[in-house]
Amino acid sequence: MIDVTAADEIADDARARSNVARLAAAQALTGANSAVIFATGSIVGATLAPDISFATVPLSMYVVGLAAGTLPTGAISRAYGRRTAFIIGTGCGMLTGLLGAYAILRGSFVLFCVATFLGGLYGAVSQSYRFAAADGASVAFRPKAVSWVMAGGVFAGVLGPQLVQWTMDIWPPYLFAFSFLMQAVVALVAMAVLAGVDAPKPAPADMHGGRPLLEIARQPRFIAAALCGIVSYPMMNLVMTSAPLAMQMCGLSVSDSNFGIQWHIVAMYGPSFFTGSLIARFGAPKIVAFGLVLEAVAAAIGLSGLTAMHFWATLIVLGVGWNLSFVGASALVLETHRPQERNKVQAFNDFLVFGMMAVGSFASGQLLANYGWSTVNMVVFPPVLLGLAVLMFASFARRRARQAVTEFPDPSI
Repeated sequence: MIDVTAADEIADDARARSNVARLAAAQALTGANSAVIFATGSIVGATLAPDISFATVPLSMYVVGLAAGTLPTGAISRAYGRRTAFIIGTGCGMLTGLLGAYAILRGSFVLFCVATFLGGLYGAVSQSYRFAAADGASVAFRPKAVSWVMAGGVFAGVLGPQLVQWTMDIWPPYLFAFSFLMQAVVALVAMAVLAGVDAPKPAPADMHGGRPLLEIARQPRFIAAALCGIVSYPMMNLVMTSAPLAMQMCGLSVSDSNFGIQWHIVAMYGPSFFTGSLIARFGAPKIVAFGLVLEAVAAAIGLSGLTAMHFWATLIVLGVGWNLSFVGASALVLETHRPQERNKVQAFNDFLVFGMMAVGSFASGQLLANYGWSTVNMVVFPPVLLGLAVLMFASFARRRARQAVTEFPDPSI
């Protein structure tokens, strides 16, 4: 029986590895969508918006799209399979590029915001890539599967900003219009890659059953995982969203901004080559905690100066901190649900993360315009401290539960 179980796990991991390769490639291609939007959104917004304080609204609309797309992504995946959700997402990505280019050509701020909202829907679907990689994989392989898919974002960190750099001046005087057109082409390539993912429609038995969502969400482990995700991603987004415009306001060039965003994205996803191994060795809570501390360090660097090097160092350290905290929090989420509960729990977790991120994103433009870059960085510290405190409480509660039931501990606690 043990041998049969081991053989099944080996077969499942072989299937998961095949999916991981495609999902990592899709992560690289899909990441170009967010890279183009974040490298250009606030600059285009400042050009098209009626007031400079609205410059980051297109980026906020992207985040609203992220939040709005999470629950539908989970529902579609549950009813029709993940691959269907992936294809719909890449379709939104193509529309993002086409409408974004048209909005810049027409000088329409509203249309540009609609385009970035569609980009957020595309991004919401791409957030499920990391969970899709873990479907059917053994417990030991799941953190590595999540981590390796996230590693595909390294190539997005190169592809997206370079796409902007190479194409931003092709249609003068319409800066970045051709960049968005090329982003639509990249989304089409991602659609072709994702069409080959082995993600069949869920079995009828998996469509029903499982615990109520409220019961799952009340677990200390889930609360810690969701809250740390809520802290790590929105705080990273707050600083990243403001950085390009802050650099422009400090007299730095678009090339300086593109360089900073490029290496920020590389730093966001580069550690994924070994984050899974770190989680397996030290445990997810310790990796999450270290990542949150690095986000606070990044904010401290941002407070220390306004040169290009300060901005670049802030963005790079911020990216590494986000990777460790967010991948670790994602691994914690995988520990809180059963197979038939995965779509609703994962979608709910992402809804919480990106819903809060949307609120913070709208605030970033006002913070930067009215209070400056220093205030943007200072806002990071209180949420990080809260995340660390809740993480410590959840770890303490888990140890107490294991002590109380030493022989057969409940893995969902």
